[in-house]
Amino acid sequence: MSKLPTKKQIQKKRIILGATALVAVFAVIAFYLIMTQSGHWLVDDDEFDHVDWVVVLDGQTADMERTDYAAEMMASGKADSALILGRRILRNRSNAEFYLDDFMKLGNFDSNAVFIARHDDPSTIGEAYTIIPWLKKHNADTVLLLTGAASTYRVKNIFKTLSGDRPVYVTKDVHHYQYNADSWYTSRESRKEWLRGWAALFVSYIDLLPAGNLTASDSFYYKPILSVKEFEAEKEPIVDLQSLLPKVQEKQQELAADTVKADTTAKDSIVKKDTTLAAQ
Repeated sequence: MSKLPTKKQIQKKRIILGATALVAVFAVIAFYLIMTQSGHWLVDDDEFDHVDWVVVLDGQTADMERTDYAAEMMASGKADSALILGRRILRNRSNAEFYLDDFMKLGNFDSNAVFIARHDDPSTIGEAYTIIPWLKKHNADTVLLLTGAASTYRVKNIFKTLSGDRPVYVTKDVHHYQYNADSWYTSRESRKEWLRGWAALFVSYIDLLPAGNLTASDSFYYKPILSVKEFEAEKEPIVDLQSLLPKVQEKQQELAADTVKADTTAKDSIVKKDTTLAAQ
């Protein structure tokens, strides 16, 4: 005959079962939050009426969804100016040039209100160090940062930390199919974006630990940021024919002098030859 458990053993068993049930409940709640809310925690989708600048950060897909959104903001008057960034990808060519070419085909934009920043920055923090001093130099007040949805919270935090009070940054979920905050777990690409987003967010907090506020004089950029007008002039420089005219005239005079000298030398040679023959 088996021995009946004591009252103390029964109480201990109940405590263990209760604790197990409690852990299971917390696990279910945590799983629910991760599946339904953690995708939204990466996204900072602001509402706004107007911004001074819309900044297209590098890294958009082949659908050019960020460029399309920036063009829509400019065309509707919700943004006054645009700044398009892109890293170098082919020797001396950059993503920014391809983005800009596509952007300018989407509307009749003022070439003095659209700017291009070609860079070698490997990360969002590098892009922030590149353009924050420039934005401050141009007295930017409100700036819309266009990046991937799963990066919006991280990107805004990076720019706010490095800028201080000004400019004021807003971000937007452009609703690209690659990442859906409501159902990120249903797509392989969305799951990858979710995982990368959380990993990059944690790393960014470490990277920002020694950071201070950048000022207009803290330029780390090796090339100037150019307007479209300046960029087009750089690609196809205008030749000033009037400035070249004196040089052409000078060259003509040099050629004429060389021709006279050559003719004189030839004549002297012929006369000398005739004199020699006559003497013989």
